[in-house]
Amino acid sequence: MKPSINTTLPITHCCPACGLLCDDLVLNSTSPVSIKNACVKSVSFFEKAFAESTSKPSVAGKPTELSNAIQAAANILSKASHPLFAGLGTEVQGMRSIMRLAEKTSATLDHMHSEGTVRNTLAMQNSGWQTTTLTEIKNRADVILAIGTDIVSSYPRFFEKLVLNTDTLFNKPKPEVIYLGLAEETIKLPEIMNALNALMNAKNPLNKKPDNDMIGGVRIASLKLILEKLKAAKYGVVVWSASALKFPQAELTVQSITQLISKLNETNRVAGLPLNSGDGDSSVNNTSTWLSGYPTRNRFVNGHPEYDAYHFSTKRQIANCDALLWVSTFNACLPPDCEAPTIVIGHPDMQFEKQPDVFIPVGIPGVDHIGTMFRMDSSVAMPLKKLRETELPSLSDVICQIEAKLS
Repeated sequence: MKPSINTTLPITHCCPACGLLCDDLVLNSTSPVSIKNACVKSVSFFEKAFAESTSKPSVAGKPTELSNAIQAAANILSKASHPLFAGLGTEVQGMRSIMRLAEKTSATLDHMHSEGTVRNTLAMQNSGWQTTTLTEIKNRADVILAIGTDIVSSYPRFFEKLVLNTDTLFNKPKPEVIYLGLAEETIKLPEIMNALNALMNAKNPLNKKPDNDMIGGVRIASLKLILEKLKAAKYGVVVWSASALKFPQAELTVQSITQLISKLNETNRVAGLPLNSGDGDSSVNNTSTWLSGYPTRNRFVNGHPEYDAYHFSTKRQIANCDALLWVSTFNACLPPDCEAPTIVIGHPDMQFEKQPDVFIPVGIPGVDHIGTMFRMDSSVAMPLKKLRETELPSLSDVICQIEAKLS
């Protein structure tokens, strides 16, 4: 179906393409989209969103009316005793409707980027952490240590908005940025983080080793220099991306990072900034937590929520579930292979190699309908605007209709 573009363009718009949720974009054209203040991720997001799509609801790969697809999805869920709701690429309103349906169907919930989120959650549950906001970084940070990430791959405008931005409250100088552990093939972050914590203790024997000795691929002298800069900073910030820590028991490295921040705060002011992974993961987990008490990797049993960060993962549930509901509204992320009946509700540009039992294309949040998203630091909820008229229903509309069929 071909959507009509809202005639009120150009408008200032909040971009949901990454967790920064930049709200200064100005869209001033139809496809090919021209966007002021755009980054590579926002251009890609809006180009795909504005591309003409002929996608229609389908059952067993055959196009059908929306009402038939909704009835087919309800039939699948009504026969399931332990369905899995995964993907969950949506915003606050979409997740609220999914939570209601999950409670009614005793479903297990897991976001597509939970693997990284769980590493942070486990570290926070174990010992707590001290984190900051994007606003604090812009106005106060004078030293930024980026561990295992270049930041810009995930957040192209991070430096423009938070590092190079001279419009700050306290007229501070541009912060110094230090990268640690980008060369994954030679740098061993777990050893490095343990060494940094050890070097914080003046009595630790590591302080007596020659400065040219290497630990995890980095000279001890370099590690000492990093600590000196953080100790001398007026407002230091340590940034990491848990999704980039792709090695066993990476949550222990996250815990080492938070322990280092805690130790530095005994004499100085240093805060952490965990980067999220996108596709609404912060919004979905915040919504799940305030409605059930737990982030995703939770489930409902007779209306009561349960949480298990290990057993309720998509990887472990996919073989045991008797129905899969896959949701991806921001991007055309495809579901994993599953033997159980599969329902896909998502981006109209989805192209399947294996047709799901039911496919329902829905509107894209921030393009086809309004919505609300949490910024990556979870301190601000941003409104998403509607940019065009479309026949596509929202995820919430579809979920509510499926729920009504199960009543």
